[in-house]
Amino acid sequence: MNTRITKLFNIKYPIIQGGMVWNSGWRLASAVSNAGGLGLIGAGSMYPDVLREHIQKCKNATDKPFGVNIPMLYPNVKELLEIIVEEGVKIVFTSAGNPKTWTLFLKEKGITVVHVVSSVKFAVKSEEAGVDAVVAEGFEAGGHNGREETTTLTLIPMVKEKVTIPVIAAGGIATGRGMLAAMVLGADGVQMGSRFVASEESSAHISFKNEVVKAEDGDTHLTLKELAPVRLIKNKFYNELQEMYAQNATKEALKEKLGRGRAKKGMFEGDLENGELEIGQIAGLIHAIKPVAEIIEEIVQEFEEVKKSF
Repeated sequence: MNTRITKLFNIKYPIIQGGMVWNSGWRLASAVSNAGGLGLIGAGSMYPDVLREHIQKCKNATDKPFGVNIPMLYPNVKELLEIIVEEGVKIVFTSAGNPKTWTLFLKEKGITVVHVVSSVKFAVKSEEAGVDAVVAEGFEAGGHNGREETTTLTLIPMVKEKVTIPVIAAGGIATGRGMLAAMVLGADGVQMGSRFVASEESSAHISFKNEVVKAEDGDTHLTLKELAPVRLIKNKFYNELQEMYAQNATKEALKEKLGRGRAKKGMFEGDLENGELEIGQIAGLIHAIKPVAEIIEEIVQEFEEVKKSF
């Protein structure tokens, strides 16, 4: 399965695991890389010393390429990036910020840089900034999301039309059929987050994993656009937010309600009532918690079988 993405990262399959906060530790990243994809450590939930530990453990667990995802909205980004350089990580995915800020710094260190975007405008800006590829993430995706509500089905061909660098499709992809559809639309590879949340190697709490498996269509919603748009499973915390919206709550009140540690409380500690339960719409197609190797094998097998039927 040769594409511009397999060549760029030197991987077997054009499947990238999303670098999700509280879900994407070294066990998940190394398992995805060992199974032929590209695993990403989600640095957004890690203090610098914790990130260093996860990188070192990942290097010991796989001899395959892996990377780190860095959301640029955190105050200690510079320290995290310095650790990435010191530890010899060769692939970095940046998100939630201006791609011009750190791309040149990383490229000068010989690091392959990919930026996550939710619009054509920022895809073009990312190419101008010198990134090696973009992840074009549609509105269906879990976690932090774009405000434009552009779906993957429309975003991928529009981005592909405007950039020359490789495009990785994300948002609403968890199966071989979804992967094939994204590549027919012009993607050179796919990034999957939600599917790998419900894996044995994910660092998410088992209660959250089970909640993902239980989810059906309509069980998630994009909210908190005033702060940072995030797609959540509807729970007690979500319902309280909706009550605040009904009362025309201010941005400051919403921020106070969110507080600190909501995502950790929900996804890592398993508080299904009071935590943020971030997941994509595709959760309705995730029916079991499985080992990563089995997940990737199923995706590739379905991709090849469906491809032959056309």
